[in-house]
Amino acid sequence: MESTAVTSLQPAPMTRRARREAEQQAQALRAQGSRGPATRSAVPHGPVNRAPMAYAPGPLVPANPAPAAPVTRTPVAPATRSNTSFDHLVTGSIPRPARTTSSVPAGQRFISRATVIGTLAAATIAAPFVQGAAQSGESPFDVEAPHTGPNVLDLVTQPAERPEASGAVVRAEAITRPESAASRTLDRSPLPECDVNAPVEGTNGALADHSLCELWQPGEYLRPDAAMSLSALNEAFRASFGREMCLVASYRSLGAQYDIKAARGYFAASPGTSMHGWGLAIDLCSKETGDSEVYSWLWANAPSYGWQNPAWAQLGGGGAYEPWHWEFVSGVIEKGEWRG
Repeated sequence: MESTAVTSLQPAPMTRRARREAEQQAQALRAQGSRGPATRSAVPHGPVNRAPMAYAPGPLVPANPAPAAPVTRTPVAPATRSNTSFDHLVTGSIPRPARTTSSVPAGQRFISRATVIGTLAAATIAAPFVQGAAQSGESPFDVEAPHTGPNVLDLVTQPAERPEASGAVVRAEAITRPESAASRTLDRSPLPECDVNAPVEGTNGALADHSLCELWQPGEYLRPDAAMSLSALNEAFRASFGREMCLVASYRSLGAQYDIKAARGYFAASPGTSMHGWGLAIDLCSKETGDSEVYSWLWANAPSYGWQNPAWAQLGGGGAYEPWHWEFVSGVIEKGEWRG
């Protein structure tokens, strides 16, 4: 007797993804049934991924099992996407509606506003004048009013009245200058012991003692007029820089000229011809010629006191470059030796 072996196919447990897809298919079928057989199913096309079924022997079950009772599920309404922005959810701010743009061009809007403002201003300014004209019956711009006071001709032709002097001024005694004031003026002279009117006597390098005046720097001498002019320049120099002007040489005797010639050779004047021998030349210290501010000041101000650096002692002047050598111009011209 043959026995018929009935095998039972027991499906393996379904995964979450398969269960979710089955529920979606069921919802789609119910929705199609409620609408009727009109349209195609809204179930997405394409193969449905199902979990592999594992077949294993198990207890016998009837070939035609009783149908299971249908499970009714409440259809879930599809979730609608909120239009609320992320900034609103985070900050709680209410989004502002978009600003509507005007169809009127910007230039016309500006002209319209300017017209309105100008009209209001004109009305505000003109109203008081119109009211005043209406009350008086005259134009508010009538400036032909009669003038008051004297005219220009009266002021010119009218004789001036001199005010009377005060009695205290009339009785004031005349103030006389004491004789001591003149002596104080001499004391304030840069070189109070120098006589500018003293005669210049002697020869080059051998001037008389009364023909020389000692300068502010001990041991330095010049002819009286040259000494007074240089001392005045030194006063202005001290006012600008707070110190005395520094000198290397001034008057040189004939013996000193020979010593300089022996030491410097070509760069020194022949003995008996130097302007130092006449007391009309000086040599400045290197602190004066090496300071651009000081030297610029001397270059600009010394000529006003009669002192200059001659052209032959300048760069390209035809002689030795000696920016320290300055001469008293009027005295050198008197000797006929000026080459400035």
